[in-house]
Amino acid sequence: MSSSRRPICCVCAEYHAALLCVSDRAGATEGAIAHVLVSKFSDHCRCIAKAKSCPLGRRYPRSTLADWVGTAAFHLGPVVDRLAEHLKKSGKLFMDETTAPVLDPGRGRTKTGYLWALARDDRGWGGDDPPGVVFTYAPGRAGQNAEQILQGFDGTLQLDGYAGYNRLTRPSRKGGAPISVAYCWAHARRKLKEVFDRDGSEIAAEGLRRIAEFYRIESEIRGMGPGQRLSARQTRTAPLIAEFGEWLQNQRRRISSKSRLGEKLTYIHRQWSGLQTFLHDGRVEIDSNAVENLIRPIALTRKNALFAGHDEGGHAWGRIASLIATAKVNDVEPFAYLKATLEAIASGHPANRIDDLLPWNFQPSS
Repeated sequence: MSSSRRPICCVCAEYHAALLCVSDRAGATEGAIAHVLVSKFSDHCRCIAKAKSCPLGRRYPRSTLADWVGTAAFHLGPVVDRLAEHLKKSGKLFMDETTAPVLDPGRGRTKTGYLWALARDDRGWGGDDPPGVVFTYAPGRAGQNAEQILQGFDGTLQLDGYAGYNRLTRPSRKGGAPISVAYCWAHARRKLKEVFDRDGSEIAAEGLRRIAEFYRIESEIRGMGPGQRLSARQTRTAPLIAEFGEWLQNQRRRISSKSRLGEKLTYIHRQWSGLQTFLHDGRVEIDSNAVENLIRPIALTRKNALFAGHDEGGHAWGRIASLIATAKVNDVEPFAYLKATLEAIASGHPANRIDDLLPWNFQPSS
């Protein structure tokens, strides 16, 4: 059978035999549950979503597998909460959101929930704090969800131009002081790229060329300390940004704001202040690509699993995805981590040592 047609779950029969195909008497071991979690939320396994069993063991109904996921997510909840607390102690975070379809009981269709990603990744400037991400499920995209998630965080937030985040910068913000925002040059570039690809606009091409110069400098200073990055940006990038600002205003005066290109230029203009934040803080990145990269696996799970069964399933999705993504970004093998963590919880791991269970603190046994 060719690899393109072979079921994902059966790529390694020995692996499945050891971890998923438990006997009738053994029931759901921590290893079996961890395997289901990784298959669904890391490997995006369609077979698990459809409750197809491993050929070497017992067939489990979908409801049983869903119960395993829900039970695991419940017991792992305090670990995810602690992970979020650690992230919100940082001076700079990323945020983004993506759709999470959820079954709407009684209506015979799905509704659109959202997973809000709050992420830290200081590797670009050599920060000491480990990277991590927490996905929080909410039934909608209203900005108040972001405000609720960010309670206790008062640093700089890197994000896209979604208007729902505007409430975070106001003096009336609930849960903390007004947040400083850093907008994303990748999104600004994307707006111009859309016009260039469709119309071949020379103006859009010129904007893309100018932005490419910013990114060329960023590639040269990535990994340097924040002081070095700030110095390079002030000396080399700031003059280019100023020239871009003048160019932007000149083009906006020439082009109708109702045209396709005019709308894209207005988008950049509205975010102009936040697009310059990275010039004044060496810890800030030029874009929010770090969190977008962490969100991509959510789309694969969404494609294969189709939808969560209910809102609580959305919460479970967010919790498990948080731990798996954080494990991966810290070069920790997700199955080994989840198995060991579930075993520790089952053995009565003390609450005052919950930090030991965070993915970046995991030490695999021999």
